[in-house]
Amino acid sequence: MDLLSESLKGRLLFAIPKKGRLYEKCIELLSGADIQFTRSNRLDIALSRNHNLALVFLPASDIPRFVGEGNVALGITGQDMIAEAAVENLVTEVLPLGFGKCRLQIQTPERGPLQKVEDLAGKTIATSFEVLSGKFFSKLDEQRGDGVSTKVEYLDGSVEAACTLGVADAIVDLVESGETMRAAGLHAIHTLMTSEAVLIQSNKKVQNEDQELLIKKIISRIRGVMAAKKYVLCNYNIERKHLDAAIKYTPGRRAPTVSPLENEGWVAVSSMVERKQLAESMDGLENSGAHDILVIALDNCRV
Repeated sequence: MDLLSESLKGRLLFAIPKKGRLYEKCIELLSGADIQFTRSNRLDIALSRNHNLALVFLPASDIPRFVGEGNVALGITGQDMIAEAAVENLVTEVLPLGFGKCRLQIQTPERGPLQKVEDLAGKTIATSFEVLSGKFFSKLDEQRGDGVSTKVEYLDGSVEAACTLGVADAIVDLVESGETMRAAGLHAIHTLMTSEAVLIQSNKKVQNEDQELLIKKIISRIRGVMAAKKYVLCNYNIERKHLDAAIKYTPGRRAPTVSPLENEGWVAVSSMVERKQLAESMDGLENSGAHDILVIALDNCRV
């Protein structure tokens, strides 16, 4: 352990979820940002081979606290975890990452009598989000002013089974597709918050200027990877007289690149297009008279 502590000296620390789907997505992101490392099966710390950086693999729920207290400079976790840890003033959400999207919801038995939030007054709520749930129901109890308190019980894991087993009247839990909840006979009656994975930075200052520069480099690289996932490069040829009509479908991030062709009156256009709008853009280009429409995927970019 002393040798490990020694190897971490002077290195920037970056916290990553240690398992699950967030972990898998983070590994893809780090690879795209060219952060090279080898993780041993028995260690939750990996040293980067090409940066003065160490990756620390932690439960996603612990990452906001470690980043907030300045133990690590950067981290990736869910917005729900940040809110539950109550460290919003200690960390900065640098960049949404587009994965890990979910909703924190109140779920009740679909065929039961509790179909509105007001029906839960004085009932028992099971959740692993004790802080957020406690704040929500305390506020409701206070607004009612009838002296009845709703009980929030902490339950770690298999929260969706709490109602069936008679442990609770309702639950508060994360929902992605909702299939697990439907299988348990539950449905949502209220959403406390929506969440996705984010890159966060500690509000505490790092040790030196080199680490500040490394933080900026990592953020810039991850931002580039995210932009490459969002956009494609669309190239096409078109007669100049139809150019204005075509550009409506490919305005680019700032403006398209337009170059004259050897054929008089023709131009070549290159423009970044959002993936989700690509099919409609190509339809519009074809109807506008564009020819030789080519779409190129982006591995990385800086925008």
